[in-house]
Amino acid sequence: MTRTFAITFDYLCPFARNANEHVIAGLRARADWDVSFVPYSLAQGHVEEGETDVWDRDDPHAVSGILALQAGIAVRDRQPERFLDAHEALFAARHDRGEDIKDPAVVRAALERAGVTSDEILDAISRGEVLDQLRTEHERAVTEHDVWGVPTFITERRAVFVRLMDRPEGDGQHAAERIDGVVDLVDHPLELHEFKQVDLPV
Repeated sequence: MTRTFAITFDYLCPFARNANEHVIAGLRARADWDVSFVPYSLAQGHVEEGETDVWDRDDPHAVSGILALQAGIAVRDRQPERFLDAHEALFAARHDRGEDIKDPAVVRAALERAGVTSDEILDAISRGEVLDQLRTEHERAVTEHDVWGVPTFITERRAVFVRLMDRPEGDGQHAAERIDGVVDLVDHPLELHEFKQVDLPV
């Protein structure tokens, strides 16, 4: 039976990278999942009351994460066959290559490494339509599921913030088992509200 869930992402977060990489590896290994990838802006999540929302600022692309998030959304919706590769490449630009994902040249290079037709994506971003979509999806996650961070796993039963310490390292079977275990905890039992390790693994 197909397992359906969503996972939030912002390319700024290393733990979002870990969890999303597991999902990517599991999907590549043909895990029977129907996954929705939901953008959540950490920059917007840290806006204080009375401050201007990031998408309403004079130059929202100067805000960390906003350009890359739009690139991810645009590839997801316009070139879906390249999304997993682009998703991975955008995380890698930030966390493996140490690049500035506010820089359009960095985002373009990451997309092109993933085989994306980058002009189509960056043109859509320049028209402003993707920023509106980012705002809508971010606010829907907050309103409908009280999302406050990444990565959050969302099922029909509830939404849970999960921090994974490892990466799949190309092991699709391990990744699928890891994510199935996470989603099992999200769905059962609902009485398990908080489960946090107090000592870090050696």
